[in-house]
Amino acid sequence: MPAARASAPADLAIGSFSDDAPWVVDPSAMPWRKTVDSVRWVTRRQIPDLIRPRKLPSGTRVFRVVWNLGAAVGLWAIGARRRGGHDSRADISRRIRIAAEHLGPTYIKLAQIISSGEGLFPEELVAECQKCRDQVPPEQWADVREVLESELGRPLDDVFSWIDREPIAAASIAQVHAARLATGEDVVVKVQRPSVARLVHADIKVMAWLAPFLVGRIPISALANPPALVELFAETISEELDFRLEAQNMLDIAKSFADLGQRDFVIPRPHPELVTPRVLVMERLDGFAFYDVAGIKDAGVDTEAVVRTGMIGFMEGAMIHGIFHGDLHGGNLFVMADGRVALLDFGITGRMDEGKRLAFLRMLVGASMNDIPSQLAAFRDLGALPPDVDIGAMIRDLNLEGPPIDPTTLSQEEMLAEIQKVVKGLLGYGAKLPKELMLFIKNMVFLDGAIASLAPDLDLFAEIANISMYFATTHGERISADIGLDPDAWDMDLTGVRASFGVDPDEVTSLTYRDLQDRRETIRSRFRDGDAGRRRRRRRGAHPKS
Repeated sequence: MPAARASAPADLAIGSFSDDAPWVVDPSAMPWRKTVDSVRWVTRRQIPDLIRPRKLPSGTRVFRVVWNLGAAVGLWAIGARRRGGHDSRADISRRIRIAAEHLGPTYIKLAQIISSGEGLFPEELVAECQKCRDQVPPEQWADVREVLESELGRPLDDVFSWIDREPIAAASIAQVHAARLATGEDVVVKVQRPSVARLVHADIKVMAWLAPFLVGRIPISALANPPALVELFAETISEELDFRLEAQNMLDIAKSFADLGQRDFVIPRPHPELVTPRVLVMERLDGFAFYDVAGIKDAGVDTEAVVRTGMIGFMEGAMIHGIFHGDLHGGNLFVMADGRVALLDFGITGRMDEGKRLAFLRMLVGASMNDIPSQLAAFRDLGALPPDVDIGAMIRDLNLEGPPIDPTTLSQEEMLAEIQKVVKGLLGYGAKLPKELMLFIKNMVFLDGAIASLAPDLDLFAEIANISMYFATTHGERISADIGLDPDAWDMDLTGVRASFGVDPDEVTSLTYRDLQDRRETIRSRFRDGDAGRRRRRRRGAHPKS
């Protein structure tokens, strides 16, 4: 972290911002902030109505959705479904991805969220949805200009001395343009697509109506309850539709990092005045693309430190302040020349009230102590399990305290049986994935991939131990007080964490990301071999020798 300068901007006391301020943040002097709390309240109150059961959604949107998704499922059902296995999952995933692209911003956004959910959704679906990340064409400049002038209430030339008509990036909800203000500051301008809010609300109603019909009918929904997924999506996307909420998220996360003394992250400053429901003007930051490993290393940046910063900063905000960036991916952050990480795009932000924050703390502390009952109790308090769940029975039924099963030693049939047993058991206990937990897991999946690119030889077990020790020594007293734990009783036991990788924790004490990738490839090849074997057996059955 660079040394603080004598002339450092005054707002560094309240936020982890850049050292070169185009303007100084003074929250009390930002008029757009006056309505943020009421906007957030209204937005959350709308969700139950959007997802409530209906005989049929209003409007004609339902017909287009049913036509596209129905055709996708129908063609799969009469074709690849009969082959089963990977071919079946890959075919339905491809057809649904194509349907999402035809249906526009809402469904593309859903696909983009799924695309970074490896481990939460089937591999074939994640791979297909990743193709949606760059499949959103930009709006016509005339439409963008109309939104800008309507929201800012004045001609564009009165605000900007220059604005690039070609966007830096075009996403499902908005697109971003480089610009220079009339007052001389270089900025980026986030502009919402015309009519997207109305379309999103109509689409969520259609999704909520359609989701119950998909339960148990297609393989990609086997590990996720479609109605619960729609609820998660509605909660996630609704707050993205008002950029005043995103600008406030930027200030809140910047303040969280500053309060924690975590200066290895940089948050762009939102403009004091140029923030509206559909336009967000912010400071422009520059750096290396997150996956430009060669450029980052050539600049002398310690890539392992970058990964460590990501892990600690993301977890620290959640554990101590109950807030964290909810959509980490390569397009939402870059590495600055001094090694700090710039975070972008705060539309999706994890926020936990005090009760959920304490449950989240108990979950992580329980994991660090290999205390399975306390972890399950924390899951319950986070909303992942019903409040009256019998934790002891759940541990016994799912054999959660048994020895770890190494998936590389199982056949495909044995592996599928284990997965189905666990999924069936979880669903039987009413398990679901709350928004905050889904965002946390999704971010951990991204950081997992970041290790592959930036630090493939990092010892995962040693790093987990180091990070656990960091939290114990830096925040141990506060964490213990928050959850009512005697500090002397906080006995680190990472056996369960190591076992979660599917290895014998007594025999395997070191595991690099390269080792982990080799294990995953062994598992994938076993699935491919199993699918090929089943196809050969079916062909022999259909064409017996004479």
